[in-house]
Order: sequence, then C-alpha cells, then structure tokens
Amino acid sequence: MAKLSVSDLDVRGRRVLMRVDFNVPLEKGRVANDKRLRAALPTIRFILERGGRLILMSHLGRPKGKIVPELSLKPCAVALEGLLGQPVAFAGDCIGPAVESAVAALADGQVLLLENLRFHKAETDNDPEFARALAALADLYVNDAFGTAHRAHASTEGVTHFVDTCAMGLLVEKEIAYLGDALETPQRPFVAILGGAKISGKIDVIANLLPKVDRLIIGGGMAYTFFKAKGWEIGKSLVEADKVELAGQLLSRGGDKLVLPVDCQCSDRFDFAARQVGVLTPTPVEAIPESASGLDIGPASIAAFEKIIAEAKTLVWNGPMGVFEIDATAAGTYAVAQAMAAATQR
Repeated sequence: MAKLSVSDLDVRGRRVLMRVDFNVPLEKGRVANDKRLRAALPTIRFILERGGRLILMSHLGRPKGKIVPELSLKPCAVALEGLLGQPVAFAGDCIGPAVESAVAALADGQVLLLENLRFHKAETDNDPEFARALAALADLYVNDAFGTAHRAHASTEGVTHFVDTCAMGLLVEKEIAYLGDALETPQRPFVAILGGAKISGKIDVIANLLPKVDRLIIGGGMAYTFFKAKGWEIGKSLVEADKVELAGQLLSRGGDKLVLPVDCQCSDRFDFAARQVGVLTPTPVEAIPESASGLDIGPASIAAFEKIIAEAKTLVWNGPMGVFEIDATAAGTYAVAQAMAAATQR
C-alpha cells in the first residue's frame, strides 16, 4: 500500500494538523459516548510522545455553516483531557488570528482542539481559501478520520493542496488494511452490511461492492428509499426522493444479492432531539402506516440477517440498522453487532 503513514514522519517540533472524527453524541453538555475519541488515541499519543505540536480538527453534527453552541467541540476537549491525562487546549474557532496565536503557543508534546469546522459553510463547500487558512496552521497534515475521509471537504481534501506533506493516521491505516484484505482476498461467503441514514453517501460503496460480495444487506434509514423504489408506502420514514430512481436501478443490478429488511419497528411519535419515541410496532415493510416512521429493523429482519451473517466467512459492516442513539430503537443494530461477534468467535 503505497500511502504515507504518520509513522513515516518526523514530527518533533513540527505543527501537525490532524483531522479526526469527533462527531460524538452529546448529552447535557458532555460526551455521551467516547468511542470515537478512543479510536483516535493511538495516533494522538504517537504524535505527542514524539514531540509533535498537535492541532486537532473535527466536525460535530450538522450546524450548516452557523454557530450552534450546542454543537461546540468543547466537551470533546474536556473528555480528551481525561483520556490523555494531560491538558487539551481549546480554540474558539478553527481559523483566524486567535487560533494562530493558540497554535504558536503550543510547545512540543502539547495538543490543541479547534472548534467545530462546520460552523463555517466553507468547510463543506471545500472552499480553497478556508482550506488555505487551515493549512497555514500546519507543517504536516494527517488524516485519521476514516468515517469522513471520503468527503471532499476543506479539512479532508482541500487542505492537502496547501500542505507539502500529508499522511494517514494509524486508524485510517488499520481500516484500509482490513478493508483491502476483505475486498481483494475474501473468504466466501462474503457478506457486506450497509446501514445509516442516507443512500447518497453510500452509492459508490454499493455499486462497487455488488460485483464482489455474495450478499449485500441494506438497513438503516436508507432502506426506505429502496422501499419507495418498490412502490411501497413508507409513511413518514426517512426518504431521499431524488435517489428513488437510483435505488430502483441498484435493486435491478443487485438481484438476489441485495437483501432488504422484511419488517421494521414503527412509531407515530419520534423526537430525535429529546431521544424519545412512541410505542413501537413491528410492521411488514410493505405495510407501513401513513402516520408512522420506520425507526429500526424488526424481529423477522433480525432473524434473517443473523442467518446470513452466521453463514459468512468474510464480513464488512458500515452503518447502523436504525436510530441506534435511542435505546428503544437500537435493538437491530445491537443484534447485528452480536451476530458479527459470534461469527468472529467461530
């Protein structure tokens, strides 16, 4: 794999601008789940222990170019301090004179976390001047945000045009190695499981996986766009209307390889911000009531997916089966996780 790794760099005394994925759930101003912070720790510690001056940047949520105090990354700085056992400085923005001063104040082995990149619309627009301003903070650039590395945003793609030396972090290196082995030399049956909210972010993944896998399981919110392509009623469930035709094309291409849920957990009441849902009713996917939203896969789907997973020899999983942030609608995602763990034990 001819890609430069952070382990190839001499970071001592250098300003290392590192893209991480700290898009974590927050509750009452605190990090509710620190798994993504922990995933970044090996690269963070690698740089700090070798005397790098580390500048971390991430997005959180979808503030859509506006300052949303509830989506500040400050709680991540607090949580990261506890995990690292050393101070984590925090900047109230990600570009500008105050940020430049905070970076200049860093000593070897110290770390600074920038404020939410998406408080600037220029981040998702991949604005060259915004990318240039980010790059001006750095001597070296490291991308360790595997979950967002595919997005052509200023902090992932744009910045690389303005920093001479760019490398992947240890998390990205590990993920690419695992995924490369799975795709190039899979033991069969080879099963991929794709979930998450939107089909638009997974179109290329689905298209590229279909020729390689034996089965491709679809779950999560994007499944409802496929149901719509079949002409079924989906009530108030999440749908990408402009991707329905594409979903139909993928169904035709995938044939029996493409496996959709057969039932879902529906509710007439859903408040994501408050982490609340109404009474859940297992419902066949072709019979979702007009007033209801599908929020998780149902028991019949879980059983069907478990059987396919149990027979697999290679498994690749990306994305949840439902609104896993809420306990009541996390059962499908946890069932798949448990089936994956059982398959791995075998």
